[in-house]
Amino acid sequence: MKTTDTLIIGSGIAGAAAALTLAKDRNRHIILITRDPEPRESNTRYAQGGIIHRGPDDSAELLVHDILEAGAGASLPLAAEILASEGPSRLERLLITEAGVGFDKGSRGELAYGQEAAHSRRRILHVGDGTGKAIAEALISNLRRQPNIEIISNATAVDLITYPHHSRNPLDTYGPVACYGAYVFDRNGKAIHRTLAKSTILATGGLGRIYRNTTNPQGARGDGLAMASRAGARIINAEYVQFHPTALAAPGAEGFLISEAVRGEGGMLLTPDGEPFMHKYSPEWKDLAPRDVVARAIHAEMEAHGYSYVLLDIGTHMDADALRKRFPNIHAECLRVGIDITREPIPVVPAAHYSCGGIAVNEWGETSISNLYAVGEVACTGLHGANRLASTSLLEGLVFGCRAAEHIVGQDNISSLPQPNDIPAWDESGLTQDSDPALIQGDMQTIQNIMWHYVGLIRSGDRLSRAIRELRHLQNEIETFYRTVKLSDGLIGLRNAVEVALIIAQAARHNRQSRGCHYRVDSVDGGDRLL
Repeated sequence: MKTTDTLIIGSGIAGAAAALTLAKDRNRHIILITRDPEPRESNTRYAQGGIIHRGPDDSAELLVHDILEAGAGASLPLAAEILASEGPSRLERLLITEAGVGFDKGSRGELAYGQEAAHSRRRILHVGDGTGKAIAEALISNLRRQPNIEIISNATAVDLITYPHHSRNPLDTYGPVACYGAYVFDRNGKAIHRTLAKSTILATGGLGRIYRNTTNPQGARGDGLAMASRAGARIINAEYVQFHPTALAAPGAEGFLISEAVRGEGGMLLTPDGEPFMHKYSPEWKDLAPRDVVARAIHAEMEAHGYSYVLLDIGTHMDADALRKRFPNIHAECLRVGIDITREPIPVVPAAHYSCGGIAVNEWGETSISNLYAVGEVACTGLHGANRLASTSLLEGLVFGCRAAEHIVGQDNISSLPQPNDIPAWDESGLTQDSDPALIQGDMQTIQNIMWHYVGLIRSGDRLSRAIRELRHLQNEIETFYRTVKLSDGLIGLRNAVEVALIIAQAARHNRQSRGCHYRVDSVDGGDRLL
């Protein structure tokens, strides 16, 4: 068993920002856990496009306007104002000054700003097309330099430790629900340990892996959302799952993200016959329309004409040398599968990309459970509303990770650790059988197919009802499986995935209005319209 002041679950930009902010107090001890063997592996690492700063002709008011417009009327103005006002200074201090992220510069040494869809100004800082990777590596390097941060990799959180659920004292039933850490599965030793903490921060990232087609890495299966839901935390806006319009559609590279910045630099979407089509769906923005509009437009073209993909042409709009310099990773990955993007268009399809909803939090990252915070994609600050504006996610993780840490510092005299004997150890006595990877993989593929076909880009009441029936049956089977075999990371993820899938499907069925990235053909507000 371990004890700490703050337990952080997740090593992406949100978790790292929180840890680094807390670590400024050298008397404070922080444990940061990550399920992957390599702490740099997170959703942050795969963010290509960039992170919002403030361009030379930009303002906080303009950014707020763009966020609210993209959010389709569902974004919380307070969250947008916090991001726009605090974001640039926090970015400069934490990423540029302290972590030393080398953002791209112009010919005179000034910061180079990119343009992305639905932004009214060039305000996106980038490191080629590997911004997330550069940020992740710089932050983890900085984390490793802090003597009071303990990084534990290969560790999967199983469940949150909450009172009164895990308390041995029956009188705790009458108190408020509070979190005191988590049960953590050591993937190396295959044992479950208690980690007790005065405060716990969930920074577990997204859930795209519950869909058949996704741009998300393997660990993005909704672990944090599921744990918080089981503990009784409030979940909101779960139906708003954003699909990225342009994932690479090539054998051996399915799901590789083709950044929105490609369209920001002049890339144009074409049918396989070479005809542009975005003007039909968004006459004002065309190829720079918000991503939910672009994703549904591509889906419509594919369904109407039987296409298995559409094309994204950047080679005829950008000099080859400039293209290779701006998008080195995309160029290299496409070249690896036989596509030279300087000479030929890229085959693309939509893919599950980002969860706009999540665990409900206030402006300080507090959840509805005492001592439990959530930051980054697992949380719902209200910033993204029904549709996330491009490149807001990294900045949101940074800003609200810092804010959660600052709030925790202000609560030091309030929270205290329970006695270790008050928290029961995890009991696997009597379990001798290991979980079967074939069963886990088969069930996960079933979840992914249900979600893709019935709770995907285009939804209806009938599809959602069928999804819920099938997922409930599967959840019962998985729960029986979970309670009769030894734990593994795959089994933990499977249990979380089916729970999160049900949360999304139920929220989507409950919301009968089409808005942003939640689109229903049977919408009560005229959802027979495509866009």
